[in-house]
Amino acid sequence: MARGTKAPKTKTKTKVLPNAELTHIDHRGQAHMVDVGAKSATERVAVAEGKVIMRKETLDAVIAGNAMKGDVLGAARLAGIMAAKRTHGLIPLCHPLPITKIEIDINPEHSLPGFLIQSTVKVNGQTGVEMEALMAVSIACLTIYDMAKALEKSMSIEGVRLLSKSGGKSGDYKAQEKAKA
Repeated sequence: MARGTKAPKTKTKTKVLPNAELTHIDHRGQAHMVDVGAKSATERVAVAEGKVIMRKETLDAVIAGNAMKGDVLGAARLAGIMAAKRTHGLIPLCHPLPITKIEIDINPEHSLPGFLIQSTVKVNGQTGVEMEALMAVSIACLTIYDMAKALEKSMSIEGVRLLSKSGGKSGDYKAQEKAKA
């Protein structure tokens, strides 16, 4: 595009699925932050998971503590905790929450081979912590990749998903087991 020329304006249309209530979209189809002020504070818990798949040699090196950058799993655990606490600063319509618990479990899975990461986030508040749990897992996975990439650049991050959530108006949710390939 030539300098000084304006890009043509495009209108974005929000496609709404039948019977879907998109709480972050107002009556004009514009994104807005949901007002949770009238909601009762309840205990809310969300659990998410993700996997970092790598070669067996890379897994063995990380478990043995032989990664060049240091304690891979410790750094990933701390990064996941920090990420959950900062979710509202990265996801535009998330509320800042007074999180009461963040737990990051990182377990080697020789059958992958790689690591299975699980986060549990808890709050006593007016909105849920699903995004915080997903953010924690995502950043923990990315940190494992970053800390071990000198050993293997072909690692992959897979299966980041919400496993369960409890509390709030929408009630409880539990993901179905995924079929093994």
